Amino acid sequence: MFKTIRNAWGIPDLRRKILFTIFIIICFRIGSVIPVPFLDMNALSNLMTSNGANEGSSALAYLNTLSGGAFSNATIFAMGVTPYINSSIIMQLLTVAIPPLERMSKEGEAGRKKIATITRYVTVGLGLIQGFAYWWYLQASGVTTYTEGFSKIFSAIIIVLTFTAGTAIMMWFGEQINDKGIGNGISILLFAGIVARLPYTLSLLGEYWNLGMQENGQPQFLILVPLWIVIFLVVVWVITFMQDSERRIPIQYAKRVVGRKMYGGQSSHLPIKVALGGVLPIIFASSILSIPSTIQAFGVNPTEGFWAAFFEAFKTTGWLYMLLYFILIIMFGYFYTTIQYNPVEMANNLKQNNGTIPGIRPGAPTAEFIRKILSRITLIGCLFLGFIAEFPLLYSSFTSMGSLSMGGTSIIIIVGVALETAKQMESQMMMRHYKGFLD
Repeated sequence: MFKTIRNAWGIPDLRRKILFTIFIIICFRIGSVIPVPFLDMNALSNLMTSNGANEGSSALAYLNTLSGGAFSNATIFAMGVTPYINSSIIMQLLTVAIPPLERMSKEGEAGRKKIATITRYVTVGLGLIQGFAYWWYLQASGVTTYTEGFSKIFSAIIIVLTFTAGTAIMMWFGEQINDKGIGNGISILLFAGIVARLPYTLSLLGEYWNLGMQENGQPQFLILVPLWIVIFLVVVWVITFMQDSERRIPIQYAKRVVGRKMYGGQSSHLPIKVALGGVLPIIFASSILSIPSTIQAFGVNPTEGFWAAFFEAFKTTGWLYMLLYFILIIMFGYFYTTIQYNPVEMANNLKQNNGTIPGIRPGAPTAEFIRKILSRITLIGCLFLGFIAEFPLLYSSFTSMGSLSMGGTSIIIIVGVALETAKQMESQMMMRHYKGFLD
């Protein structure tokens, strides 16, 4: 990847794109440290510390990680790119469920532009809803400075609109990176936000190491800290390997004569990636399971009875949470594969292009064969995602290093975006070195 960046830097056009992308990332990070008005910052810091927003694996910590620490500081970009991601997922699901949107998606470039416009409106709407929810949470926790009369209403409007404007600006940043930068805009902003939390993680590693070095400290950390680093590197390698893994179904195209020329007859393959759903099944599963902890963070915190046991069971270190997390990842993995890949349509496309799978009859047998392959590949991919998502939680539970449990979602995003950006830059460099193809 570093070689790709070095080669791209030598091309003036790509160098401008890289510099523009860096400029947008700098603007994003500047906005991530500018707080919204009318807040008591000391009360906000105490609130986020008590609810584990800066460390741990709570729902607030998850949002804070995706926003690069902006959420815990209630800054302009506190909502991060989460509303846009949720909007994109919603539109993706509705495109499959609603026939007019499905027809619109098949209208080519014009249809995609219409869907993109609708996605922008949904993003702003979700940003407004999430901004209001966050204000209500801050107001109920005593963080806002104006709590009565017209001043309360005015400050609420300003805070909510600021959060919403930050959401719109983040979306615009991503589109500018797509148009004038190296592409993959929203993913790069998400990548930048997660990477911005790495210095905080390294400082925690240093604190644990110091605890192990003290004379009356905890010497087990002298083993656990290096082990955490080794495991992190191994997980990154596994994710890199699985991201590039695919099952290639051989395809043979029949020969046909048109006039005096013969076409077809070549062999090809149909690639099916092992990690079909990417990080989406983990996002879906964690979003659903974070609902109880989010409700608890908003003030519903019973100390005894059924609901106290219920909230305790849904903590990230509880066995019920981990079991449901693993099951939901598998369910959403199959669900995403089902809505994204249609074996019948794939078999029909092969038949129309005179393509066949060796040993499989065209039509229904081909569709059934592809369906079986998809089912097996999806199971392998879901088990991989479940392992990556569960392992940090298990490690933090057994080692008492909960504040260092970097989620599997974050690691997959970091590795996936890095690989995708490197591939995109390689393709752009290949487009600019076209002379050899014409010789």
